[in-house]
Amino acid sequence: MPFPRSSGILLHPTSFPSRFGVGDLGLEAYRFIDFLKDTHQQYWQVLPLGPTGYGNSPYMCYSAMAGNPLLVSPEKLRDEGLLTEEDFANLPGFPVEKVDFDQVVPIKIGLLKKACENFKLNATDIQKNEFAGFCDSKAYWLDNYALFMALKDAHENASWHTWEAEFVKRDRQALEQVQHRLNGEIYYYKFVQFEFFRQWSELKSYANMRGIDIIGDIPIYVAHDSADVWAHPDIFCLDKETGVAAQMAGVPPDYFSATGQLWGNPVYNWEELQKQDFKWWVQRFEAMLDYVDIIRIDHFRGFEAYWSVPQGEETAMNGKWVEAPGDAFFAAIREKLGKLPVLAEDLGVITPEVEALRDKYEFPGMKVLQFAFGSDPGNPFLPFNYPRNAVVYTGTHDNDTTVGWFNSASDNEKHNLWLYLGCISPEGIQWDLIRLALSSIANQAIIPLQDILGLGNEARMNFPSVAEGNWEWRYQGGALREELRDRLKVLTRLNGRAPEAQ
Repeated sequence: MPFPRSSGILLHPTSFPSRFGVGDLGLEAYRFIDFLKDTHQQYWQVLPLGPTGYGNSPYMCYSAMAGNPLLVSPEKLRDEGLLTEEDFANLPGFPVEKVDFDQVVPIKIGLLKKACENFKLNATDIQKNEFAGFCDSKAYWLDNYALFMALKDAHENASWHTWEAEFVKRDRQALEQVQHRLNGEIYYYKFVQFEFFRQWSELKSYANMRGIDIIGDIPIYVAHDSADVWAHPDIFCLDKETGVAAQMAGVPPDYFSATGQLWGNPVYNWEELQKQDFKWWVQRFEAMLDYVDIIRIDHFRGFEAYWSVPQGEETAMNGKWVEAPGDAFFAAIREKLGKLPVLAEDLGVITPEVEALRDKYEFPGMKVLQFAFGSDPGNPFLPFNYPRNAVVYTGTHDNDTTVGWFNSASDNEKHNLWLYLGCISPEGIQWDLIRLALSSIANQAIIPLQDILGLGNEARMNFPSVAEGNWEWRYQGGALREELRDRLKVLTRLNGRAPEAQ
């Protein structure tokens, strides 16, 4: 669906300042929303909010529907009476410019477990009823997720396909017995989700009251080692004997990688999904719309055709394109949920068939300015080639920051950019691209916070195809300075992207 002319900022919640070593849903999140309001922004775009596994990637989560425990604010738990200030007395000196996940995770989990014990012992009748109501309303995914995580803990975090056969095959009697044995651990995982959704719901309500809509990110694929694949093996392409992915997801060689990207997720058994009238996907969209206003579908082209790589390959080079039932899928979603507020990540190898699917359902596609200056005037990422129903970015979470990109750009790209701009402004190249994005005819413009802060390569969020060392960047308290606030506010209003009442 086309959106009104507007703009927003891309920032994942883990990037907030926090004394707990990782950004969370506490006070700094509310301050950021105030910054959005003050600068006439109308969107906050986040990455997937699920519980991350190996590599800490929000695109490889243990659940497609659960929330990340690391985002739960201990200070808000303290305000609830579930923790005390004394519980924070011996926090280590966390790095302020990045997340050290190895240091953060045990401390954060320890605080969550203590809060859970206090909730068990001291919850009021109202709190108990709220918790019971939450568990009941989310049971369609929460029961599988909590049991899956409790079993992972019992198996020292081993992947589900290596567990005992009765658990791999989900033998009903075995699961009933282990649910009784792991009752306390299951309760903990449900409690953490209760707190995540309570805190997120409060934050989203605050954002919406301030005129800010939240754009959430829904990856097309889910991690193999996830509650979703374990609980619904029939809708994924798995090896029936071993449970591993028989066909793996990825993309062929492209701008980001000469050997392609082998993500390792199992691809879908679309035939089985279609037989089930796409029930799991409908539930996924419903769950997503519980806590975001707009959905960005990552790797949209995979709904028209997807790159499938056989088990055993170490790169994505030896895959093949397989057609997907995208039209039937989106028709079913629209029939059940109505016309959805969706953005399509349509980067990469895009064919006329992908464009036709995107345009049939009026989903805005993405335009990235960092891709605009390496070729000729026909480049679709140049602003004069945009349609109005599009979202323009200076860069995405998979790109370098604009300063980092410019510093490593080819002489040809720099020359073309200089000719296009006429000059480089004294405020820095990042503001030139921000100005280009905001002044373009694209209905929506999204700017990564790193670009507004003028940061370089050190603030890059992700290097595609690199397994470790990503998703760590954080900004420091006081970074949202008054002059940045004023400059962004003026440019947003000047380019007609402020809310009408402003």
